[in-house]
Amino acid sequence: MSRSLPSVRASWLGSVPYREAWDLQAELVRALRGGRGRDTLLLLEHPHVFTMGKAASADDLLWDESEQGRRQVDVVWSDRGGEATYHGPGQLVGYPVLDLARFELTIPQYLERLERSLIDYLQELGIDAEPGEPGLTGVWRGGEKLAAIGIKLNRSVVSHGFALNLTTDLGYFEGIVPCGHADLRPTSVEAVSGRKVNTQAAAHEYGRHFGAAFETPLEWAPAETVLDLRRVIS
Repeated sequence: MSRSLPSVRASWLGSVPYREAWDLQAELVRALRGGRGRDTLLLLEHPHVFTMGKAASADDLLWDESEQGRRQVDVVWSDRGGEATYHGPGQLVGYPVLDLARFELTIPQYLERLERSLIDYLQELGIDAEPGEPGLTGVWRGGEKLAAIGIKLNRSVVSHGFALNLTTDLGYFEGIVPCGHADLRPTSVEAVSGRKVNTQAAAHEYGRHFGAAFETPLEWAPAETVLDLRRVIS
């Protein structure tokens, strides 16, 4: 980097419904674009939900409403890029809301650093992973996806982010065509290594790798500070 970067505020939010986290990201984006906000890394879990990105279609949803109800899984059509994916307990979700102009990053550079942060964290867990082949986003191991990535750009401000499967119930992916590829299946840290990694602990350990990849310090903030939108935009 050619100049010193501001710190990124990071926060572990616990379990947050998808729509609530989506609204929070929108507030953070507006604050950044208006010159009133801070670059922020949100780390959290979601209750069971299928999210359908801009490239998704109804054909990507394989369970009917009855099965969705039985499994207690919501369906949300999102404004992020990509197709269908699943979020749920045991999955570390990260939403960096960053002004890429301030970081002097292009979208390909941003995605490369985000993938690198995840790969380096997985390496710490003893798992060798790699970026996807051309046309395949996310982080992979042996042809199976460990982490999905889907982002949205609002001028120079990026939002949405990644979902890393730790102890995720992979059976829920049977309800969708994940990321538009019926033949490519997800996996998890637990499935690969047998390790049961706590999501909150993973959030704080992963944060170190995010800071290293983006060459910026993290300042951890309590969840209530970030969830209180009046403070976020003040």
